[in-house]
Amino acid sequence: MDARAIIAALRRGEEPSPEELTWFAQGLADQSVSDAQAGAFAMAVCLNGLGDAARGALTLAMRDSGDVLAWDLDGPVLDKHSTGGVGDCVSLVLAPALAACGAYVPMISGRGLGHTGGTLDKLEAIPGVTTQVSEDRLAQITRTAGCAIVGATAQIAPADKRLYAIRDVTGTVESLDLITASILSKKLAASPDALVLDVKVGSGAFMKTMEEARALARSLSRTANAAGCKTSAVITSMDQPLAPALGNALEVAEVMKVLTGADKGPLLDISMVLGGVVLADAGLAADADEGAAKVAAAIVSGRAAERFGQMLAAMGAPLGFAEDWARYLPEAPVIREITAPKAGYLSAVDGEALGLAVVHLGGGRLVESDQVDPAVGISDLVPLGAKLAKGQPLARIHASREDKGEAAAQAVLDAVKISAKPPAVPELIRERI
Repeated sequence: MDARAIIAALRRGEEPSPEELTWFAQGLADQSVSDAQAGAFAMAVCLNGLGDAARGALTLAMRDSGDVLAWDLDGPVLDKHSTGGVGDCVSLVLAPALAACGAYVPMISGRGLGHTGGTLDKLEAIPGVTTQVSEDRLAQITRTAGCAIVGATAQIAPADKRLYAIRDVTGTVESLDLITASILSKKLAASPDALVLDVKVGSGAFMKTMEEARALARSLSRTANAAGCKTSAVITSMDQPLAPALGNALEVAEVMKVLTGADKGPLLDISMVLGGVVLADAGLAADADEGAAKVAAAIVSGRAAERFGQMLAAMGAPLGFAEDWARYLPEAPVIREITAPKAGYLSAVDGEALGLAVVHLGGGRLVESDQVDPAVGISDLVPLGAKLAKGQPLARIHASREDKGEAAAQAVLDAVKISAKPPAVPELIRERI
């Protein structure tokens, strides 16, 4: 087969065969397909799309480009994935909560993509944490702590690892087919018994409309269920950041506030809903409501925080991190407050613009080789619908330099809208598929 011929056929709108997709995925994995060809392939798929059959074939081809894990544990193996948003650190709350409910959660996660933050980048904001571990070490951490949030090893979905990085820098992130194949190739390689998908919709998500979100939720759930993994999808609102902070260390701080009982906001609410769904699908709860109650109890009791601390210690974090987390997280040298330029209600937030502001602060990557600054970001962002007086704090910028802080502050002001009338704030949970 020939990469050029496959790309040319895709450009003409022709659907590739499973054999062609398997060959191309193996070429991504073994480097016989070049970066230029991988970028051209991604662009052709992004522009012309794939049919259901080809999308499923690409997903399985990328999964089978490396190892597929097997488990021998005394409880079900569960997993969760978010399609990407801003201030979305649910995985760090949910994985240990599910572990405290009797499940095992080997969560293979990714880095920042486009304007969205990456779970691995957030974890690595904790001093000493290493997210790249061997498959044997992944199994050991999962068995002892009940959960492990790690990056894909070189042996797990290597085709996706290569294509994922190329998509981030070639403007080919927003493709239903590539998102489906990327997410599920890693998730199915971990061999979960049940999977819950958090499909984001709104200004801070890749999917801006309910129509787009439903299409992605159906694509993901149908593809995963067809592959033998019991899967449900929940469409959730991303019209504002899920946590009041964007940036790696700042989001870890929000996670710790939830796990230690200091915060009971949307981050806790969505963790309960997603956890309830996957616990019910796995048979660990009679229904989603009972499952949500179990997740809440695991957090309130401190059992989830204990599991999180065990996982982090096994990954290199300080032993006392869960008890004294504020002591260890890095802080930016420049912190400046942004105030409301006029009185009114916070009526709209451009989440994508906020995410990009964090990327330009250094909290994400503009090119693959960029080093992420874990301390920078935006915190204390007031929620949609908040009534503001002129000069009242709107958010805080955490920057490495004054000039970067000033640019980010202007970006935040450009990304928010203050109106005379209160807005209709969308429900957090929009739909279950």
